[in-house]
Amino acid sequence: MSDQSTIEWTDATWPTQRGCDKVDETCRNCYACRFAERFRGVVGNAFEQGFDFRLVPENLEVPLHWKKPRKIFVNSMSDTFHVDAPDEYIVRIAETMAKADWHTYQVLTKRSERMRDLLNSKLQFAAKLPHIWWGVSCGNRKHGVPRIAHLQAADVAVRFLSLEPIIEDLGQLDLSGIHWAIVGGESGPGSRPFHLSWARDLIHQCKRQKVACFVKQVGHRPVVDNNPLKIYNPKGGEMADWPEDIRVRQYPDVAAVGGAS
Repeated sequence: MSDQSTIEWTDATWPTQRGCDKVDETCRNCYACRFAERFRGVVGNAFEQGFDFRLVPENLEVPLHWKKPRKIFVNSMSDTFHVDAPDEYIVRIAETMAKADWHTYQVLTKRSERMRDLLNSKLQFAAKLPHIWWGVSCGNRKHGVPRIAHLQAADVAVRFLSLEPIIEDLGQLDLSGIHWAIVGGESGPGSRPFHLSWARDLIHQCKRQKVACFVKQVGHRPVVDNNPLKIYNPKGGEMADWPEDIRVRQYPDVAAVGGAS
């Protein structure tokens, strides 16, 4: 847990659970799994159990004690809608988010069908609150793109996409009802190439469909016209290394979104 995150698009992270399971090809080089497994067996460490899934109920009310407003990425080292997280536990997370409404929450999942179903039922009380943003990860066509439709079917105020890590051209996307899209390449050991043409195409799609776009990083292996792009930041997160036309970091205008879906 950190109230000063190094993730470019957020301010803080809030772990109400830890650990996860790989569900698609974009998970192959998961940074969270790699980090957590370094501490397996280290007594007293938050990741003593490695990346095995577990609940962290002692953290459920942490945002209530953070008085300074901030953007909070919920469960950066897990998935809020993991199959082993009980519905009632997820409701408790949402209750804290609803109560501590001076913060902005960014909830991101790859379990998009479960999120949709809960937002349209047990989580309705939190779904339309504009300070809670609900998002899905979409880094490939087979598994990622269908999640967009699941998100669009959830009756919420603010929807966002994490198009990261992108491992292939995603094609033309229907961004109806989407307010924000994060774009990024893969970093760390085993990183796959990230073609800057993919970023350019997504920036243009967002502009045409009036979606705020945030290019987080170009990854460890950015490619321009089939040639490697020279970068100095190993994650490709330094904007000065990028061509000017992809230096785009926008946030959604939530005031304009209001409570509309």
